[in-house]
Amino acid sequence: MPPYQPSADWQFDVPTTGSKQLRPTARSFESLAHQGYGFEAAIADLVDNSIDAGARSVVVSFLRDTGDRGGRDRLVGLLVIDDGQGMDEAGLDTAMTVGGRETYAPGALGHFGAGLKAASLSHADALTVISRTKRSPSAGRRWLTARAQTDFTCDIVDAAYCQSLVDRYDGIIGWHGTIVRWDQVRTFDTITAGQTDRYLDDAIERLETHLGLHLHRFLAREGFHIDIVVEDVHTREELDHRGVEPIDPFGYRIPGRPGYPRTYTAPVEGVGDVGLTAHIWPPKSPLVAYRGIGPLAERQGFYLYRNDRLVQAGGWNDTRSAEGHLALARIAVDLPPEPNDVFSLTVKKDGVQVTPAFARGLEQAADPADGHTFTEYVREAETTYRDAAKRRTEVKRTAVIPPGKGIDPKLKRTLRDELPQLDGHDPIAFSWARLDVPAGVDPAELLFTIDHKERRVVLNKDYRHAFNGGRRGGSNDAPVLKSLLYLMLNEIFQKERVWANQTDKVALWNSVLVTAVRAELDRADD
Repeated sequence: MPPYQPSADWQFDVPTTGSKQLRPTARSFESLAHQGYGFEAAIADLVDNSIDAGARSVVVSFLRDTGDRGGRDRLVGLLVIDDGQGMDEAGLDTAMTVGGRETYAPGALGHFGAGLKAASLSHADALTVISRTKRSPSAGRRWLTARAQTDFTCDIVDAAYCQSLVDRYDGIIGWHGTIVRWDQVRTFDTITAGQTDRYLDDAIERLETHLGLHLHRFLAREGFHIDIVVEDVHTREELDHRGVEPIDPFGYRIPGRPGYPRTYTAPVEGVGDVGLTAHIWPPKSPLVAYRGIGPLAERQGFYLYRNDRLVQAGGWNDTRSAEGHLALARIAVDLPPEPNDVFSLTVKKDGVQVTPAFARGLEQAADPADGHTFTEYVREAETTYRDAAKRRTEVKRTAVIPPGKGIDPKLKRTLRDELPQLDGHDPIAFSWARLDVPAGVDPAELLFTIDHKERRVVLNKDYRHAFNGGRRGGSNDAPVLKSLLYLMLNEIFQKERVWANQTDKVALWNSVLVTAVRAELDRADD
């Protein structure tokens, strides 16, 4: 290369005299752990990896030490377990290397090769991944933040332990699968004494909503499911178990305006034609898919999907400002599968940056069938909202305390769709147990008792078989009984104390229900 000769002309290429390698320092791990991942987004990123691995079952397990063996009640870790194709030792090395994955299969949810590490280390100081394939034995790798920040040292997990952990979850993994283990989870260490149940209720509720929304297209498919469990780390008993239900942000029953949804085509320079499926929600909808996924002002606008994964839930991407009159407007957009310079996905998959080319495309967007424009759609969405605001015929239902543990997720979703929820109240939980009753009271005469202070309905374990048809009961069993009791008892739980007339109601309901259960059992014996 000839030496650079000074010139008054502009240098279109920067002159160089050689090159050298500047490897990242171990401190780059510190920046990796401060990407700003929220807890729910971090778990969703791990589930993305499970989906890319072909998993049909994914379990998020909170590991709890209840304190029954000494010590205090606390959360000691978290696992994400799947039955995907798994990884051999070489695959594990690639997965645990920052940016190690250079290519992804068409349709994959992975994008940058950093999600597993960044998502995990944003919340835990120890990340362990254990996996097995059909053709390779169980193997594992572990990152400890403290060591990684020193010299990029990754631990090789003992093979015998890898196999023992896989065996512990053989009901999920079978011949192949992966376990991601978080230890020293920083949020868990902040839970104060006596607040573990409250933390879990809040955390699982948020996680259910996030996964149900962002992965709703996958959850709606036959044969794929995500479960969230709380597991006693010593006994392995499931203390809670909830199946994640899809939350379709376009899941209304009847559109808010005739003629919708409509599909528009936007010519976007640098990408080509982009399809926009525009919806107008029915006004004043009580559905969780409308009201239960965040503030309405933030949930209007574009819902952007990449390979069927929701990567942005609302927002106008600087094409207009959010306003109350557009609360019914939601538009589904499937991003082009090919890399492009118009749509840029954030590392955390929680938003998309767009160039002005998208806004120019919206100005020309129209329905190919009749020429109806996207601008007219926005105007009609606003008109639908304004017209509904003028009407005063809405029937308002009484707000209730939310349903909690022990209620089937589908039933819980319906209850939240149909009834407004009281904010700031601990949910009503259901459990089966031997009834703790005063001396002289026959527990056989009671189907349930209530713990008013703890917001809990305790069902008589001796009658459980009457509601399960001979099947083994689960934590969310007997949905008909629990839904009826939830509706009947909600008002009582809202009172500061239980008065005599309410105690009499509980006695009446017990008398009638126990008689009904015995009649049902007698019929079964005939």
